[in-house]
Amino acid sequence: MKIAFFIGSVDISGGTYVIYQHALHAKQAGHDVTIVVQYPYEVHQMQWHPACRTLRFVPVQSLGDQQFDLAIATWWKTATELHAIPAQRYAYFVQSIESRFYPDEEGPLKGLVDRTYDLGLPTITEATWIRDFLHDRNGTDAQLVRNGIRKDLYRPDGDVIARRPNNGKLRVLVEGPMGVFFKNVGKSIKLSKESRADSTWLLTSTMMGGMLGVDRVFSRVPITDVPAIYRSCDVLVKLSYVEGMFGPPLEMFHCGGTAVVYDVTGHDEYIVDGKNALVIRRDDEQGVVNAINRLRDEPELLDRLKAGAAETADAWPDWNASSTGFEQAMSNIDAGPDRDALAQRNADSMAIYVELEQARLAKTTSATKQPTLLDKAAARFPQIARIRREWGFYQETR
Repeated sequence: MKIAFFIGSVDISGGTYVIYQHALHAKQAGHDVTIVVQYPYEVHQMQWHPACRTLRFVPVQSLGDQQFDLAIATWWKTATELHAIPAQRYAYFVQSIESRFYPDEEGPLKGLVDRTYDLGLPTITEATWIRDFLHDRNGTDAQLVRNGIRKDLYRPDGDVIARRPNNGKLRVLVEGPMGVFFKNVGKSIKLSKESRADSTWLLTSTMMGGMLGVDRVFSRVPITDVPAIYRSCDVLVKLSYVEGMFGPPLEMFHCGGTAVVYDVTGHDEYIVDGKNALVIRRDDEQGVVNAINRLRDEPELLDRLKAGAAETADAWPDWNASSTGFEQAMSNIDAGPDRDALAQRNADSMAIYVELEQARLAKTTSATKQPTLLDKAAARFPQIARIRREWGFYQETR
């Protein structure tokens, strides 16, 4: 089968990681696989995953007359342009309900995102809650294929950056991109600093140097280097507001640690409060601080949660099992809308968005902000722009 996975960006993200894993498996199984890319990209963005060296990447504008048996949208923006790819069948791999990525004041945009789930595309998803949401809200019977994990990579034994303290001290790891409100990375750092944790490390896909109040920063590291970071820390503090399958805690479980998380959608795929991690009600900041303090002050609790996390990890499928299921799901896809019908549905949805967005903007009375001297300096001098950007990240932790 000739398959096109349509992605937005080649850059580091959990969602792209999942797509690459399924695409690699499909290629190894004998399928002709192309990664079609929506946004321009540079060579330096293609270093973080083995798929970048193995798979064929083609900008969507450069497809020419290539034809595919199956084209799969992998996030909402690719669904709105999926008809740009000539294919016999179309499908949608839904990794989250992505309208939740945007604030309520962006109502027309949230509506545009939600309408991608009404395009009539056969759907595959990675989490039970997404499958149930799409069934209840959209009448879509999505196929469920849970994400796997690289058990050769994420395991309790192996290299470390530094040994875990194991002497009554606690090392916290915060993971995620800076500047993304629903990932809450700044707040996670803030609460770790307010706790009695002895050190706080940051693993981020954001390009940055150090950060005040953070003991170690690991920026844009290859996936092969990530397990050593997990194995050096006791607990992952991950306070996202929106997740799909919620992968990093599972990676930490495989590397011998535990986690403190919010009760975000997707956590209950494998996290059980008090058994393998501590689950805190959303925005209960004092609850997060108390949880970190408990893990430091009650070593028997920390050990018990780590043992429960290891049991969860042992029972979880690897990528071969997961991607074999994904390959079967692709073969099960029935005919949905053809290319012309899909193009028309997307055009109709975009017309609704444009009308509503124009009305929203017409109600906006705030004056356009004039650039300050600092704005002008940052535009002219990259070093000033970098310092300003990293200062903004630091302010998120205050």
